[in-house]
Amino acid sequence: MSSDTLVINKNRPFALSLVGGLIILTTILLSTTGGNSAWLFVVALLMGVSLYHASFGFSAAYRKLFKEGDTTGVDGQIILLAVTMILFAPVLMKGEMFGQAVGGAIAPVGLGMAFGAFLFGIGMQLGGACASGTLYTAGSGNPRMVLVLIFFCVGAFWGSLDFGWWQELPGLGAISLADRWGWDVVFPGQLATLVVLYAGMHFLRKKTKKRQVAKYHQPLLRRLVQGPWPLVWGGVSLGFLNLVTLVSAGHPWSITWGFTLWGAKIATLIGWDSASSNFWASGFQQQALQQYLWQDITSVMNFGILCGAAFAMILAGRKAASFNKNWRPIVAAIMGGLMLGYGARIAYGCNIGAFISGAASTSLHGWVWILCALPGNWIGMHLRRPFHLE
Repeated sequence: MSSDTLVINKNRPFALSLVGGLIILTTILLSTTGGNSAWLFVVALLMGVSLYHASFGFSAAYRKLFKEGDTTGVDGQIILLAVTMILFAPVLMKGEMFGQAVGGAIAPVGLGMAFGAFLFGIGMQLGGACASGTLYTAGSGNPRMVLVLIFFCVGAFWGSLDFGWWQELPGLGAISLADRWGWDVVFPGQLATLVVLYAGMHFLRKKTKKRQVAKYHQPLLRRLVQGPWPLVWGGVSLGFLNLVTLVSAGHPWSITWGFTLWGAKIATLIGWDSASSNFWASGFQQQALQQYLWQDITSVMNFGILCGAAFAMILAGRKAASFNKNWRPIVAAIMGGLMLGYGARIAYGCNIGAFISGAASTSLHGWVWILCALPGNWIGMHLRRPFHLE
């Protein structure tokens, strides 16, 4: 055992106590606001733990698929989407659960949305993470990902200012496949699509022989608490927690609206007038801008994921990543963050809010999103080398 590991283990009880105390205090404070804020903060804490322990990401998964034929990460995404879809279906068909009205993540399909998803894909590779990946890696103390998160917020706010122009481009509008053809047709059809995709990944694994199966030697309980988790654990856990979010908040898990709001909040502090923007001048956006951040469910859950990832890192006994002062990765982080934020805003979401929650809600938008994001990832992967990101 190295001296670094000994230092980490010696200091871990203090760090756990400090972070745990802050989490408990935050939960208590949120409970005074009423509603589901405190409960959803706890749900998001578990999301952060799941994301960190399973290293559940999207950008690295696509990069490994394109470069090495390694399908492991994509397998995890298929499992996550299948679990979410199976859990969502009976609740969305009924339209309520435990007296809480629920609605799926249905968004318009259009040229602007398609370009946004494509741009988001490039940003995933330059930034080094998706939306959920940015949150959990920033929460675990990665300084470069904190920089990506900051510019993610800037890009999302920027996208909100241009949102009206992108909306005016040709499109099909919001289409729920279940509303068009019925759940009895669409639900088994989507599941069958995922089975075919998984079988295709299995064929690719056999052909390339690139899949690496992780071996775990820790006792089950210790692995559950300290990690690492198999990807299937992460997929099942996140799918279930997305269902809890749907039932508790009335809508599925989303992330990037919070970043848009954070950017707008900061802009108002430096003198920006929200009345100058059609997007922010009225309705839900104006109300969110006038309220405190802890009154916004998406923001509360984003903070919960950050805290959950930090807690998981301490449980695992790991150190935060060091900061690479080379200017090229820093520039890539800034560019990637801006692309992620801008793309997510005009594409009505990210890999979670648009793809996973959208496709599980039978939104055509969710499927179009991933079809546009994948080419962006492929291009972004080839742009990494000049920035020394390999």
